[in-house]
Amino acid sequence: MTGAAVQGSGTGPALVVEHLRKEFPARSRDGESLVAVDDVGFTLERGGSLAVVGESGSGKTTTARIVAGLERATSGTVTVTGSRKGIGKRTARPVQMVFQDPFASLDPRQRIGSGLTELLRVRVGLGRAAALERASGLLEEVGLDGQHAQRLPRDLSGGQRQRVAIARALALEPEILILDEAVAALDVSVQAQVLNLLSAIRERSTLAFLFVSHDLAVVRQVTDHCIVMRNGRIVEQGATANVLDHPQDPYTQELLEAVPRPGWQPRRRSA
Repeated sequence: MTGAAVQGSGTGPALVVEHLRKEFPARSRDGESLVAVDDVGFTLERGGSLAVVGESGSGKTTTARIVAGLERATSGTVTVTGSRKGIGKRTARPVQMVFQDPFASLDPRQRIGSGLTELLRVRVGLGRAAALERASGLLEEVGLDGQHAQRLPRDLSGGQRQRVAIARALALEPEILILDEAVAALDVSVQAQVLNLLSAIRERSTLAFLFVSHDLAVVRQVTDHCIVMRNGRIVEQGATANVLDHPQDPYTQELLEAVPRPGWQPRRRSA
């Protein structure tokens, strides 16, 4: 399945996914493999912002991990800014991923500034002075300062750690930033700060965003287009406002009905 293009402020596609399929080996006696992603396709333009939503087990995170190169597709192709990635091939691609738990992706024994500087020297090839200057600029870009550079991950709040994770991802100057439930574990006020940060980054660049989320309020706030997945397949896609305000598929309608609203009361079964 190849979906409609997700428009952005740039020129040309940042990402093209075609007929993506992922099977996991059988673990049961019947020998049937688990199909986690089945014929998924979409295009994301530079500067675009796309949400992939669905319940747990819908295949949204597996799709994102394939795009990020963390999983291998069983079949189908992922094309990122003209770099063709086929089955089983691992090539360097300008895609970075920010996870739900930033603490797990940070070295607990390394100070924040040191970790950023090392990344810039090893992966980008900057000299020591240039790496230090760039690390300082990245921290400033995500709303942190020199004091935070001297701290260990355990000394930071959840929102601050997530800002560091975003800075690390931006250090490699990706074309696509994947955020897998990146604000789900944050308090509402901190969540708003991180979302505002991402919006500001998007406004001043052609970076394309791929959001994996179950939070439809976040999806409405930060994305232009939305894909709804169920059982590994896309059941509905389109402009975010259209999908959320005028859902066509019964499953999308069920997702929206499950969102608590003011005055919401749980349904009680009759005796």
